[in-house]
Amino acid sequence: MDVEPAAQPRPLLLVPQPSPRHALAQRVKTLARKHGLTVSAITSAAAFPEVLTILRDRIAAGHLAGMDWFTAERAAASCEPRTLMAEPRAILSVGVAYWGQDAGKPDDGVPRGRISRYARGVDYHEVLPRRMRALHASIEALVGHAVECRFLTDHARIVDRAVAARAGLGWYGKNACVIVPGHGSWVMLGEMLLDLDLEPDRPLDRDCGRCAICIDRCPTGAIVAPYTIHAPACISFQTIEQRGAIPRELRGRMGDWVFGCDVCQEVCPYTGAAADDPDPEFLPASVEHAYPSLPGLLDMSTRTFRGRYRGTAVMRARRVGLARNAAVALGNIGTEDDAPVLARAALGHDEALVRGHAAWALGRIGGRAARQALARAWERERDVGAREEIEWALEAGAR
Repeated sequence: MDVEPAAQPRPLLLVPQPSPRHALAQRVKTLARKHGLTVSAITSAAAFPEVLTILRDRIAAGHLAGMDWFTAERAAASCEPRTLMAEPRAILSVGVAYWGQDAGKPDDGVPRGRISRYARGVDYHEVLPRRMRALHASIEALVGHAVECRFLTDHARIVDRAVAARAGLGWYGKNACVIVPGHGSWVMLGEMLLDLDLEPDRPLDRDCGRCAICIDRCPTGAIVAPYTIHAPACISFQTIEQRGAIPRELRGRMGDWVFGCDVCQEVCPYTGAAADDPDPEFLPASVEHAYPSLPGLLDMSTRTFRGRYRGTAVMRARRVGLARNAAVALGNIGTEDDAPVLARAALGHDEALVRGHAAWALGRIGGRAARQALARAWERERDVGAREEIEWALEAGAR
């Protein structure tokens, strides 16, 4: 009689239990999602010496010109978390995703500008800290004791992207944005320095490969090398941080942008695959928060500006900056039909900076009405800078 061989015992597989710090880290990230923080990852509170070397090189090369407050000393402080908290034990990198389908400019016959997506809704400086504070309260409830914490959101006190990259939240794209899996670079970043022992995540082993579309498609050539932005040439810098005149050599390449620029993100293949899941607080309250009327921006009073854009990041440009940007945009996309509104600005705006840029736009558009307005402006203008713009516009119209 055949006897079946005895079954061989299966090897015992031992699955290690997660360590307490790993388990706590996972619970913290779960709480982050509950509080509206789309993504989160953890890194140590160690310094970022390699980032400091890069920042010093960028400053020396003039790539941060115009941001005079960001000195080599400030860069050194931003790369050392212990300048913010005596004994941080971990950094939680968080992000809120904001990309969603966009119908584009309305076809209503109004010349309209374009506002960067991140600035169309509630100011992220308000959204992220509020959610991080709520998360902090939940963390303290979870561990049962007070936890020292420092909240950061684009304060230049820490390099947000370096934290996110080391934590594995995303990786650096060649446009210097952090690309987050599933969301592209459409993610607003924040950090929580914590006096809590959390297991760090690993950085992602990803990069852009040979793709350089963001470099090739930058309207002003501001991405001068992979991962290197020459800020003075960047449309975002010029429309937001620049307080004086926008260099003439850049104006014609700025298109219809009046606050920020999304081109290097829009053309990115990873960003093109972003989930259509916008955070409600980042959605525009009206068309004027996404595609504002350019004549409206030129004519806008201080009261109207504050009433419309209070609580949004657009306030950073100030009324005068937004009107200046509107003049440039109208010079780029306008027609002779827009000469009257530009003439009104060139002749009567209360800010010389706006009058000068409106004169430039009239020179770009050309035509009889533009030339007549420029001649009148030349007769009455007393500001030196605005007169230089009028002179340039008159010469441009004569060519």
